[in-house]
Amino acid sequence: MNNLLRPIVLVVSAPSGAGKTTLCSRLRAEFPAIVYSISCTTRAPRLGERDGVDYYFLTPEQFEARRAAGEFLEYAQVHGAWYGTPRGPVVAALYQGRDVLMDIDVQGATQVRAYALRAPDSDPIHQGYVDVFIAPPSLEELRRRLVRRGTDPSDAIERRLRQAETEMARAGEFQHVIVNDELDRAYAQLREIYLRAKQPHTGH
Repeated sequence: MNNLLRPIVLVVSAPSGAGKTTLCSRLRAEFPAIVYSISCTTRAPRLGERDGVDYYFLTPEQFEARRAAGEFLEYAQVHGAWYGTPRGPVVAALYQGRDVLMDIDVQGATQVRAYALRAPDSDPIHQGYVDVFIAPPSLEELRRRLVRRGTDPSDAIERRLRQAETEMARAGEFQHVIVNDELDRAYAQLREIYLRAKQPHTGH
């Protein structure tokens, strides 16, 4: 039975503070066989971050060489540092029959979606692409969460809210939208999307 299940690439995006990382962590805890896609970045490691676990930390020169060689599924510059998702580990995992989870921003998801759509039918990313947008119940609730989190000064919170408004306007580009008004309910929806996506298609 198991070999009928197709490996999928589950791309999860959200505005900052909507709860994406918490939901992804719960999915990984319940389904530990999922391969978590590790991004490359040129920013310095933060306290406790490990190379090859949290990110692959690259010099700007190393990053540019990989970008020029076409190794990234998506890449973007954020707050002065470059971030990118390497294609190789994603494809390798899919060929092994394993699912891949990507926790990336809306800009990155747009690039991965474009890649998946234009890739040939034989490409496992084309075959298994699924994306989900996690939305906060409202911008006001998002503001409360960002303030409560206490990690950003007020000007950064305002900047994140402006960004969130832009990103929420693009929710319709995603196959699935989950409003994270209650964590357990939102997780149940994400889990259902994941399990349903793995079922083989009985025609188009």
